[in-house]
Amino acid sequence: MTTPTAPRLGTALARLLVLAAALLGVLLAGAAPASAHAALTGSDPKDGAVVATAPEEVGLTFSEQVAMSPDSIRVLDPSGRRADTGEIIDLCSGAVVKYGVALRAGLPDGTYTVAWQTVSADSHPIAGAFTFSIGAPSATSVALPAQAAGGGIVGALYGIARYLSYAGFAVLVGGGAFVLLCWPRGAGVRPVQQTVVRGWLTLTGATLVMLLLRGPYTGSGKLADVFDLAGLQAVLQTKTGAALSSRLLLLGAAALFVAVLFGAYARRTDPKERKDLAFGLGLGGTVVAAGIAGTWALAEHASTGIQPGVAMPVDVLHLLAVAAWLGGLTTLLVALYRAPSVERAAVERFSRVAFVSVAVLVATGLYQSWRQVGSWSALTGTRYGQLLLVKIGLMGVLVGIAWISRRWTQRLAERTAGPGDAPDTAPTPEADTETDPDSGEEEPEEQAPEEAPEQAPDAERAAQLARQRAAVATARRKKARDADPERTGLRRSVLTEAAVAVVLLAVTTVLTSTEPGRTEEEAGRTGGTTAGSAAVPDRPVDIRLPFDTGGVDGKGVVRLSLDPGRTGANALHLFVERPNGKPLDVPEIKVNLTLEEKGVGPLPVAPDRIQTGHWSASGVQLPLPGEWRIQVTVRTSEIDQTTIEKNVKIG
Repeated sequence: MTTPTAPRLGTALARLLVLAAALLGVLLAGAAPASAHAALTGSDPKDGAVVATAPEEVGLTFSEQVAMSPDSIRVLDPSGRRADTGEIIDLCSGAVVKYGVALRAGLPDGTYTVAWQTVSADSHPIAGAFTFSIGAPSATSVALPAQAAGGGIVGALYGIARYLSYAGFAVLVGGGAFVLLCWPRGAGVRPVQQTVVRGWLTLTGATLVMLLLRGPYTGSGKLADVFDLAGLQAVLQTKTGAALSSRLLLLGAAALFVAVLFGAYARRTDPKERKDLAFGLGLGGTVVAAGIAGTWALAEHASTGIQPGVAMPVDVLHLLAVAAWLGGLTTLLVALYRAPSVERAAVERFSRVAFVSVAVLVATGLYQSWRQVGSWSALTGTRYGQLLLVKIGLMGVLVGIAWISRRWTQRLAERTAGPGDAPDTAPTPEADTETDPDSGEEEPEEQAPEEAPEQAPDAERAAQLARQRAAVATARRKKARDADPERTGLRRSVLTEAAVAVVLLAVTTVLTSTEPGRTEEEAGRTGGTTAGSAAVPDRPVDIRLPFDTGGVDGKGVVRLSLDPGRTGANALHLFVERPNGKPLDVPEIKVNLTLEEKGVGPLPVAPDRIQTGHWSASGVQLPLPGEWRIQVTVRTSEIDQTTIEKNVKIG
């Protein structure tokens, strides 16, 4: 007999991927600006500004609504003492989201630090800090927390719980759908039951952990605050807390669904009763699954930004399709390895369910990509867009492997459909020879190799005979599996699918906590980030310059600000940051300004260090308007340095 080889990837898959890429291009090319995931878009006073007299209040403007608490905005004087009254002022007007804090009277001259932390409408904590000076800049002893909002051990645990919640949801919903739609007999198979129940337990446990960690995750960042009951009560009053508690209530209904599916439904023998119960389970299970998926849609990215009324149901469909595909895939993998009597017809039915799920994923994924990214520049130039490209690549790999699995399934069907072969629903060779003891089915008793157990002289001999029978049973099952190359090929391709799916789910989890590319670009535009554009009066020219010196701590970003960004005297501020946004202290930083078209420069500027990651120079003269080249030399060690540059237009 000729050994089957791996099926070739069909042209239909290539056409599907080309169509998806074309649609994505059309959507991104025609995107309009919008917001989702809050970002700081302005402040009063501005970052690095020097004011003659102390302002009455400090105001922060955000791209979308945020949840403020009494400590959301803190103003610290040069010695690190609180300079604000602690009273948050609502300065919102129309579509402008602005909050402030009143300052104490009689503040002395010097550099003041504004540290802020809040929660955006899509449930993610955001934080930052900037400085302004009264009278003249001064040294400051303020040490800002090195830990970013939502970071540290609490952030890591919260991220793990978020990943497990997605995985548990997929296994719970996908496993139940696999049994009802593809393999009804699987309701009585113990490994399948265990898989779905573990999915429920994982989702329930992860939801409880997220609820307990939510307070410290968005606030103090201290693990000990998990036991703060007052903080937990405050969390329950937020949108995310309500979503998590609602998910727990829905999981109670899901537990009832699981109990009926693996109890009354598994024991039904009358075809009509079984069909009626399956209809009820399918209807009720769909409602519960959609409700659980809705707890993500109502509290995260889909609930903010443009078209939330469309985005939330699309997000629910996307999650259900992911669960039907990846959760069903997990259950099929368990069935292929631990319950080898799964019928070929069940595999074929799952292949059709997976195909529909992929089609839904492509449609909903394209819409979500357009909504969260919005442009090709955001797709390639932001962290969210780059992660999305990784996710799209993994999806392509997963679809390719799934196509191979589908071809293996077709080979199974062709082998069964031949003249004189048994129907597709007939037991497989593995089922005829030996059944996995974990499957919940009766296993034929093996004949002892030498003598029956009752002839054993003592308990030790009986145990030895039992081990021999188990070894023979295992060998027979392995022999039966190896004798079916089509099923072996399917088992391996499904295992590969599952491995890629684990990575894909991890990337998706990171995406849910990453600022969308649309928002990042919009925040840059609103904040005055320019690249050769005309300077706006009374607004500083801000640019971002990524650098890499090649040494230790050699990668980062320089944020440079020229205020007011016009001819004449300007205040220059440089902020050196690591890739994660934390301040980076460097030994030296230098700036050169050149107006090549008029032959002016290079004009050297030697800024002074104000604090960690902040350098400043006042009275920087730009004598003529035009396109100035700004060169910044960053030295991160005795031997590691690099020069980066960018052109800006000065009016």
